[in-house]
Amino acid sequence: MTADSTFPTELDELAFLLEEVPRALLRRFGARTQAFGLSRTQWRLLAYLLRDEGITQTDLARGLELERVTIGLNLDKMEAKGLVEKRRAPGDRRSWHVYARPGARELLPQLRKEADGTYAEMLAGIRPESLAAFRKVLEAMAANLRS
Repeated sequence: MTADSTFPTELDELAFLLEEVPRALLRRFGARTQAFGLSRTQWRLLAYLLRDEGITQTDLARGLELERVTIGLNLDKMEAKGLVEKRRAPGDRRSWHVYARPGARELLPQLRKEADGTYAEMLAGIRPESLAAFRKVLEAMAANLRS
């Protein structure tokens, strides 16, 4: 058996597809959020921040699996646009807590519409019961990889 005959296997192709979906989703989402002057990373930052107001920069980096420097640069840009505010943590000069400003909250309905439109495109033609079964499979895969 040659190396060419064993690659890619059906499982390789499945893994490639599992990687392609989030990349395509991020590209599509990025195109839709550019109209609001936000990068994909900034949209994700805002989503996390609106869910957990006052989160630290370090926790944002951990949650988004990005470097603290990347988070800091993006937060600086968002602060300049009036979307977020960074405040020093009481008693710790190195730690910053991040809060949404009114400008971010005003964008939320429009961003929600773009997110929902993107999800509708992604899920077009997929029956709810198929989606529910797929979710269970993904949850099992994630659980298997966490252990």
